[in-house]
Amino acid sequence: MPDSHGSGYRNARILAICQGLFTCAISIDLTLTALTGYQLAPDKSLATLPFALITVAGAVVTWFAAFLIQRLGRRLSFALGALAGAIGGAISVWSVFHGHFWSFCIGTAGVGVFQAFAQYYRLAAADAVSAEFKSRAISTVLTGGVIAAVLGPALASWSKDLFPTALFSGAYLMVALLSLLSMVVLLAFYRDTEAAGGAAQAVAETDAPPRSTAEIARQPVFAAALANNVVGSMVMMFIMTAAPLAAVACHHGIDDGANIIQWHLVGMYAPSFFAGALIRRFGLGPIVLAGVALNLACALIAMASTSLPAFYVALLCLGVGWNFMFVGGTTLLAQSYRPSERARTQGLSEFLRYAATALATLAAGPLLEHYGWSALNLAILPLLLICAVVSVWWMLANAAAARNVATAS
Repeated sequence: MPDSHGSGYRNARILAICQGLFTCAISIDLTLTALTGYQLAPDKSLATLPFALITVAGAVVTWFAAFLIQRLGRRLSFALGALAGAIGGAISVWSVFHGHFWSFCIGTAGVGVFQAFAQYYRLAAADAVSAEFKSRAISTVLTGGVIAAVLGPALASWSKDLFPTALFSGAYLMVALLSLLSMVVLLAFYRDTEAAGGAAQAVAETDAPPRSTAEIARQPVFAAALANNVVGSMVMMFIMTAAPLAAVACHHGIDDGANIIQWHLVGMYAPSFFAGALIRRFGLGPIVLAGVALNLACALIAMASTSLPAFYVALLCLGVGWNFMFVGGTTLLAQSYRPSERARTQGLSEFLRYAATALATLAAGPLLEHYGWSALNLAILPLLLICAVVSVWWMLANAAAARNVATAS
C-alpha cells in the first residue's frame, strides 16, 4: 500500500485500536445489561429498557454527531464521544451499587452516545486516504474488533464479580476504563487529516453549490451504500438477537447460545484482515453481492436444521456476510458525497442505519416468540433481494458511466 506510512493510514491504525477498545466496552454492556436491568427494574417489564437505550441513544445522537465532527474536528469529537462512554460507565457503576434503575438507564444511554461517535471511525479512515485505498482503510479499522469480540465477553465474565456486594458493577467499571483509555489514545495519537488532493478537491468544488439531500440520495452509488449498510446491519441484528433464544428453545444449552454469538462476532470482524484486498482484486460489486449471498446461506441453513452445528455455521455466514456488506457499503458511501456534503450525507446514512437496526432488535424477540426461528429467517429474504437489486443497479450504472468516459476520451 503506497501510502501505508502516510498520516492517513497511520490514523486508520489508531482508529483500529480505538475500535477495539470501543468493541470491548460495548460487548460488556451488551452481554450484561439485560441481566442488570432485570436485577434493578422496579417493574420487570422494564428490564430491557436500559439495553434498548444503548441503541436508541445512538440513533438519536448519530445525526448530530456528524455535524459536531464537522464543526469541532474528528479528534476532539471522537474524544468527547469516548468521554460520554466513560461517564456512562461510571454512572452505571454507581447505579448498581445503589440499586437505582433510572440512573442506570442514563448510564447505558451514555454508552449509546459513545457508540454513535465510534460508528464514524471507519468513515474518518476512508476520508483520510485516496479512493483506491478506502476499502482497505475501512477494513483496517474493523480489524480492531477481532480481538475485542473474544476479549469483551471474557472481560465481562471476569469483572462482573469484582465487587461481591454489587454484582455486575465491576463490569461497568471496565466499560468506564476502556472508554477513558480510548479518549487518551485519540487525544495523544490521532490527528485530523484529509486524503491527498482532498483539500484541492474541496477548493475546486466551492463554485458548485452543495447538492440537495434528494439529489444525493438519487445517486445509484448512495442507494447501493444505504442498501448494504442498512440491510446488512438490520439482518445481522435481527438474527443475532434471536439466535441465543432460538438455540435454547431448540434444547441447546445457555452456554451454547453464548458460544454461537462469540463465533458470530469472530465472523463479523476477522474478514476485515482481507476484505479490502478482496475488493481491490475482484471489485466492490462482487464482494457486496457475496455478502448478500452469505446472508442468504445463513437463512437457508437455519431453516434447514436446528442442530447445534447448523447454528454455528449459519451465524458464521451471517457475520462474514455482514462484514462484506458493511465494508463495501461504507466504501460506496465515502464515494457518494463531496467534502461540503459530508456531514449531511454521513449523518443521514448513519441515522437510517441505526433506526433500522433498532427496529430489528426490538422486533426479533416478539417475532421469534409468535412465529418461530424458521419464519424469522424467511423474513429476511425480501430485504436481501432488495439489496441485491439495488447493488446490481449501481453496478450497471457504474459500468455505463465508465463506458461513457472511455468513449469521450
